[in-house]
Amino acid sequence: MKATNYYEFLQISPNAEPETVHRVYRFLAARLHPDNPHTGDADKFFLLTQAYEVLSDPKRRADYDAACKKEATGEDPLSDSIDFMDSMDGELNRRLALLALLYFQRRRCPAAPEVSLFEVESKMGFPRDYLEFTTWYLSKKGYITRADNSDFTLTADGVDFVETQRGSMPVLNKLLTTGTGGVAADAPPAASAASGVSSSRKTIVVPTGNGAS
Repeated sequence: MKATNYYEFLQISPNAEPETVHRVYRFLAARLHPDNPHTGDADKFFLLTQAYEVLSDPKRRADYDAACKKEATGEDPLSDSIDFMDSMDGELNRRLALLALLYFQRRRCPAAPEVSLFEVESKMGFPRDYLEFTTWYLSKKGYITRADNSDFTLTADGVDFVETQRGSMPVLNKLLTTGTGGVAADAPPAASAASGVSSSRKTIVVPTGNGAS
């Protein structure tokens, strides 16, 4: 359930020089490429590509290193306080947590509002497999965008949703009040009101805006 550490995956030191990163990438790319009939692995090759895109870019590598350092300090992931896995409630909570995470980043760094996939995994405490439907939905609604390098950014419609709905969604309000790096222990794990849902039919309440349905 833990996000993959790119340095461990490439089996290199966090202090490895760019030339080392490039050399190891070329070696593993030839070995893991799906066209290799003996050692090809499409999933690992995809992960290798993501790791190289991050570690070969000085700015993205610095952001990644900062995220790793923050994780190493013992900061609890959101999954320790909020239920992200329980069918409908879990999905709705994932949407709110991702929106809150991106909202904080946009407020802190308007010139660089992107959040990497690795940081999303680390903050929320579960792997990307559980984020596909969440990010697809929020993208279609027009609340987030996703770059080719898998970085996420909150849109203006996303900002409007967060700021107008926090009063009616206790989980969202808790995330914004305590910060997305750690939620207070009394945060309800799967409260229907927290996700803007009714007790009988849990459907997230979202304005139509300009996003696709």
